[in-house]
Amino acid sequence: MSAVIRSLLSLASVAAVHRCNSYAYFSLATPYCSARQSDEKTKAQTAKPTEDTIFGKIARKEIKVDLLHDDDQCVAFHDVNKQAPSHFLVIPKEPIPQLSACTSSHEKLLGHLLIVATQVAKKQGLSDDGYRLVINNGRNACQSVYHLHIHVLGGRQLDWPPG
Repeated sequence: MSAVIRSLLSLASVAAVHRCNSYAYFSLATPYCSARQSDEKTKAQTAKPTEDTIFGKIARKEIKVDLLHDDDQCVAFHDVNKQAPSHFLVIPKEPIPQLSACTSSHEKLLGHLLIVATQVAKKQGLSDDGYRLVINNGRNACQSVYHLHIHVLGGRQLDWPPG
């Protein structure tokens, strides 16, 4: 294959990754973007609210993770399925299935989750360049774990609109 064709193919790969910037940190040789999005959509479409989730087990420390934050109301930890160079989750210890299940009694907890997200983002070096908070609510928003959680993503330029 000629050097020119290899260069053009390389540019096409970069363009494909740029169009799917959520997955820009994965190998250019793998068409991971659409496969990954399809996997997440499938998980979300088949996920059902349950009494206990992996996040509940993490909050109760039944599953060990490297915690970025831990207090009486919530924990924060790195997401194992990174969608940006920096991607962590903030979850309440109270097992709330999703944002739409919250009531006015959750007002202080929700505010606390947002404050913790900003504090941990700053510790992770994200506050100067910016970051995004995402809460998926229900299957059409690709919620696959029914325990309220805030994704905090940063470390690169994020596109708009996101989805």
